Amino acid sequence: MSGILGRGGGTVGRRLGSAFGLLIFLIALCGAGALIGADRLDNEYDEIIDHVDPAGDDRLLLRSTAVGAQRSVRGYLITGDPRELAAFRQARDSVPSIIDDLRGYGVADEGLLTAQQRELTAYFRVAERQTRAVPRSERAAALTREATRRFRAFERTNDQLGVQLAAAEERMQDHADTVIRYGVGGLGALLVVGLAAAVFTSVRTTRALKRPLRNVEATLDRLAAGDRTARATPEGPAEIKAVAISVNALADERDRLRAIEEERTRLSGIARNTGIRIRENLDVDQVLDHAVAGIGAGLDADYVFITLAGEEGSVFPVARAWGAKEGLLSAAEQQSLPGAPAEMVRDHYRRGTTWEIADLPRYLSETTPVPGGPGSWGETGIPAENRVAASALGLVSALIAPMGVGEEPIGTVCLARTSADRPWRPVEIETAESMTSGVGRALHSARLFKQETDLVDKLRALDKAKSDFLSTVSHELRTPLTSIVGYIELLKDEDTGSLTPPQVHMLDIVDRNANRLRALIEDLLTLSRIESGAFTSRKAPVDLRQLVSSATDAIRPAAEAASVSLVTECPDRPLIMDADGEQLDRVLMNLLSNAVKFTPEGGKVSVRAHRHDGEVLLSVSDTGIGIPAKEQEKLFTRFFRASNATDAAIPGTGLGLTIVRTIVANHGGETHVHSEEGRGTTITARLPLADADRPAGND
Repeated sequence: MSGILGRGGGTVGRRLGSAFGLLIFLIALCGAGALIGADRLDNEYDEIIDHVDPAGDDRLLLRSTAVGAQRSVRGYLITGDPRELAAFRQARDSVPSIIDDLRGYGVADEGLLTAQQRELTAYFRVAERQTRAVPRSERAAALTREATRRFRAFERTNDQLGVQLAAAEERMQDHADTVIRYGVGGLGALLVVGLAAAVFTSVRTTRALKRPLRNVEATLDRLAAGDRTARATPEGPAEIKAVAISVNALADERDRLRAIEEERTRLSGIARNTGIRIRENLDVDQVLDHAVAGIGAGLDADYVFITLAGEEGSVFPVARAWGAKEGLLSAAEQQSLPGAPAEMVRDHYRRGTTWEIADLPRYLSETTPVPGGPGSWGETGIPAENRVAASALGLVSALIAPMGVGEEPIGTVCLARTSADRPWRPVEIETAESMTSGVGRALHSARLFKQETDLVDKLRALDKAKSDFLSTVSHELRTPLTSIVGYIELLKDEDTGSLTPPQVHMLDIVDRNANRLRALIEDLLTLSRIESGAFTSRKAPVDLRQLVSSATDAIRPAAEAASVSLVTECPDRPLIMDADGEQLDRVLMNLLSNAVKFTPEGGKVSVRAHRHDGEVLLSVSDTGIGIPAKEQEKLFTRFFRASNATDAAIPGTGLGLTIVRTIVANHGGETHVHSEEGRGTTITARLPLADADRPAGND
């Protein structure tokens, strides 16, 4: 063996096989000895753990059970408690099974076990007679002495059994210690021999492998330090030569991958910058312009064409074309380029991959099917008009990437080169796919933006037409309505003759509905001014108390007619505000008329105004039908009416609260609503007081 290890040739396998054969034999020998010793030791400890220790535990359990039975008998004799007697009998009944378990372990002396069982049986017979004797009688005393004597005999036998089990455990432990002592000695000797053999083989093998491995190690260190030119010299055993060759191959591959990664990083940066420029615009034409120029320059293409789905479903026409020398092609040049057949684009889009044609000229002279080509291109070849255009431009290779949203394509991006010595590399194809996806998303966003812009313009035009219509109609209705109201007043003044009571009643009905119509027209005119931005407030000092008083006086007849009580609560001193008095009166009348209208007979409407932190809080509360909770957020929306009001057929337009909130907001205030369906509603307006009327306290 030493001769084999000392030679310079051969393989690492031969050297290590010879060197480690001895080591394997010695290790196997040590292992066998260790296993035999461990097995013997395991048997000894199993005997102790599985038989001796459980037998000792059951001996103690037997003793504790007997002691418990004795204690229960004494307790019964002292207290007469039947539970003590039950515990005694339960302990007595469990003794046979414990003794059977002791026998099952096979380590306890059978004679001692039999003696224990006999003595316990005798004790239990005496104890049973004790339980039937008259307490504190001569017979009870005699039985107690007899039971004590029987129990002590059992305890002596139990102690002897404990000594016997302890001796058995000690013998087994001594035997296990002997096995350990001899086993450790034998294993120590085997390990010394194995260690000597290991040192010998290690030294001999290291001498034979050290130099070629150092050569490989030094090469790896240089490569790790960044020396890209480092290469290992193949020498030494065949395996180490193979390792050196593999290291050199990995270094070459790393250089190749680094170059690819650097190129990928460069192209990713170009793609990112191009994507940013594309996404900055929401105009379709600008997106197309930036896309063809950015993709062409970034991927070193000679031409870039983008086709988009057109009105004609059979062809995707060229929407933008770019040349490395020409830049963006003119509209005339672009229109002269043939589009892509729609069936080819759809088939290609369903495949979901970029299609590369590396040798385009071979398919341009005649209708030669393109292997793997989508649609008819893979069956009958490239269409004649496309072949003519490709020949005229001198195209040699092309990449065609589909783009779309959902299941339908919106177009393609085609990159072409005119030189055969510049094939499309995988990293360029990957970048082209990424940039095409970005172009597709940008075009989709631009189209959606244009659609939304057009829709907004149409909606604004419709809204303006609606506002103009409302304003015109409202103005046209005011003139005849004013005349109607005037003639009603003349008739009621009896300037044209006396009226009968039925005629007066009918005129009251006409007058009331004319006033309702006039209020509706005023609401529509106000809404029209609000929407057109012409609604303003002419502010002057006004006393809110007076406005509340006049408004409640005006609404009181309607409240009395509806059997609704009207309560007012205002401070003693004036509440001066810089406000438009007519508009605040409009707020009060709208709130009060709503409160009376939605409150059933016997209900109450309360108006309260008071100062609070430099503001005035104006609130109108009612005990009416309330507003459903899920509808309260829509309360100030124009033309909105609560569902319970609609169901009850209570008249209204849904404009009053919209006008109220606008007037309050114009005065720098806020409007709040608190309502519970079936319990009533409170609407509160927070309005600023005039600077001169802002006291420190509240009232």
